[in-house]
Amino acid sequence: MRAQVGNPQLLRTMNERLLLDHLWEHGEASRGELAKVTGLSKPTVSSALASLEAAGLVRLVGALSGRPGPTTAIYDMNTRAGLVAGVDIGRDWIRLAIADLRGEFIGRHDVRNSARSSADLVRRVQGLAHQVARDAGVNWSAVSYAVIGSPGVLDPVTGTLGFAPNLPGWGRPGLVDQLRAALQVESAIENDINLAAVGELARGAGQGVRNFVLVSIGTGVGMGIVINGALYVGGRGAAGEVSYLPAAELSVPALDARQRGPTEAIASAGGVVKAAQEAGLPVRSAREVFAAAADGDALAQAIVIAEGRRIGALITAVTAILDPDLVVLGGGVGRNLDVLSDAISGRIAELGPLRPDIVASALGDSGVLQGAVARALEVARDLLFDRRPRGA
Repeated sequence: MRAQVGNPQLLRTMNERLLLDHLWEHGEASRGELAKVTGLSKPTVSSALASLEAAGLVRLVGALSGRPGPTTAIYDMNTRAGLVAGVDIGRDWIRLAIADLRGEFIGRHDVRNSARSSADLVRRVQGLAHQVARDAGVNWSAVSYAVIGSPGVLDPVTGTLGFAPNLPGWGRPGLVDQLRAALQVESAIENDINLAAVGELARGAGQGVRNFVLVSIGTGVGMGIVINGALYVGGRGAAGEVSYLPAAELSVPALDARQRGPTEAIASAGGVVKAAQEAGLPVRSAREVFAAAADGDALAQAIVIAEGRRIGALITAVTAILDPDLVVLGGGVGRNLDVLSDAISGRIAELGPLRPDIVASALGDSGVLQGAVARALEVARDLLFDRRPRGA
């Protein structure tokens, strides 16, 4: 990539951004290396680096010597020029992380979601944000941008969250604005499973994969879609709401967005527990069902096989439409691929010739946070560059 010719101020700005983007993406480099990869002259590189260093966005990190010629200065971006935050709000857990400008976590806390109302949940998120900042030794005000992952789909017109039956009251008007006001930083709210897919793309099983889907089976059922290396959300943001796919085992007349979808009702963790209890197993969580199956309990094993077959049917439907290069399974249930694999593969084989590659999530409980941080970085980098001191 080469800077284009323009007026002097625009040209300086483009040169600075060109160098900063290279350091963000590729790490430390000398002035000579930067001149070579950008096509800029060495004096131009030196001038742009000096301006970026004065603005606090770039720093001198070392020098190479011991060879003929002058010492070579090595530069890198200043990863603490700003901070970003990721928030994962789920039915059972609230997770929050603060990261530097390369996405490395400098602080994180996971707490049980024991909130009794949406207002209480907003207060808990606010308190957790300041706690993570204190423990990391930074001020929460240093966070340039935050991305919040939540079940549901944000309606940009009304500002309400739909399709979030697992968080009662979460779709009420004004909630999103209250959440943003409580955090007191610029922020966005996105679907949690979409963010988990972004996390896998950035740091997990989806790295280097152009087309893949993340199918999450846990408290709820959802899917994040990556096409040509970018997240796909559809015309109204509801792409991947596979919880509402029809399920042969369940008929739900007059279904609306306040209810669980048919697939979610039977395939989620709650569906696994219900099926186990109806079979006579004294369990209270899907984890107990999988543990009993691992211990050889025949009833639990039958429940696990049935769950694997449901997931296999879901994957077949998704594959028939999207033909992804890879299917990543996540969520508290889905990530148990070691015990679900045979049942999933068997059901896929029964339903036709499609044979997608299936792997377990590489990020586990960190997927939404990693995706939220990755999305926050996309915005924060622009904000920090645009707000840098000029003419230093």
